[in-house]
Amino acid sequence: MSKRRFGVPAGVGDWVIAVGVAALMLGTGSSGEHPGTGPDLLGYALLAVGGLALAARRRAPVVVLAVTGLCAVGYQAAGFDVLAVAYLVAVYGAVRAGHRALAVTASVTLLVALQLTALAVRNGPVSEALVQARGTLEIAWLIAAFAAGEALRQAERRADEAERTREETARRRADEERLHIARELHDALTHQISIIKVQSEVAVHVAHRRGEKVPEALLAIQEAGREASRELRATLQVLRDDDTTPPRGLGQIPELVERVGRAGLEATLTIEGQRHDVPAAVGRTAYRIVQESLTNIVRHAAATTASVRIDYWPDALAIRIDDDGKATPGTAPVPGVGLLGMRERVTALGGLLRAEPRDEGGFTVQAELPVEQMP
Repeated sequence: MSKRRFGVPAGVGDWVIAVGVAALMLGTGSSGEHPGTGPDLLGYALLAVGGLALAARRRAPVVVLAVTGLCAVGYQAAGFDVLAVAYLVAVYGAVRAGHRALAVTASVTLLVALQLTALAVRNGPVSEALVQARGTLEIAWLIAAFAAGEALRQAERRADEAERTREETARRRADEERLHIARELHDALTHQISIIKVQSEVAVHVAHRRGEKVPEALLAIQEAGREASRELRATLQVLRDDDTTPPRGLGQIPELVERVGRAGLEATLTIEGQRHDVPAAVGRTAYRIVQESLTNIVRHAAATTASVRIDYWPDALAIRIDDDGKATPGTAPVPGVGLLGMRERVTALGGLLRAEPRDEGGFTVQAELPVEQMP
């Protein structure tokens, strides 16, 4: 249920207004002059119904407009000289909902009907003067109700437009920031990575020409340089294209594990569960988690073996990377940039991440990424 000002539910506020208007009209009707017992009961019922109908003015403004108008004509015919307060509120609600033309048509029709009814139930010159004065007052009140409803409708429309403008501005600033980051990455990294790539390829080429055995470390540097160049280009493309072309995903994890194995780390990959399509963002995050974890193992863990396990669950993708490195239970991991980046990616998808030493020694990274089954 939507909230109104001061936190009051909209439905409660509508009922308060409806009951208040009904009580006002019943009180006014009972204090004025009206016919005998028979018409009294019907008139009181119409006064009450017209007021209580306002409880539905948000959900069905046109229906409430019709009901309050018919009730106004009815209790007027029954001899109750009561201003159509319920109808005025209904006009306000209909105009606020955007039914301006309908509200004008219904109001003109009601004014004519009320004048004819007043002339029919009263006689003499005095009644004609009363009808004229009453008509002027009703027209004034209708104009006021119409103007109030239209003013609030325009205010709400301007508020919606301002909200859309803020969202568009935020998106534009985000796009500009992405381009800025792309330029910074390009300027800061492309040149250095290119130098590493070229120098490693030259070293490999010279070793081949001399007939020497190329060291595994040098081959790993060469491959890492090529991969870094591909990753940098893909990242820049993602930043420029608003993430429409995800560079890496689950399909590239076997290649990633194999490449780390060539660098001297004995790495294994296990995939369990019924494979199914996952959103691109989930696949990309899974790849980054495995990549960052294996990179940390190679650089910092002093491990000889590592295992990567991916489990396809019906509603989630589970990832676990273990190593037999130097981490021991009770030592808190230092939250570096890589670990913080993994945690931010997982949190953005509504998932969970654990990164901690294992009881048997070494380190473990576990992530659960929620997914929705694709049709």
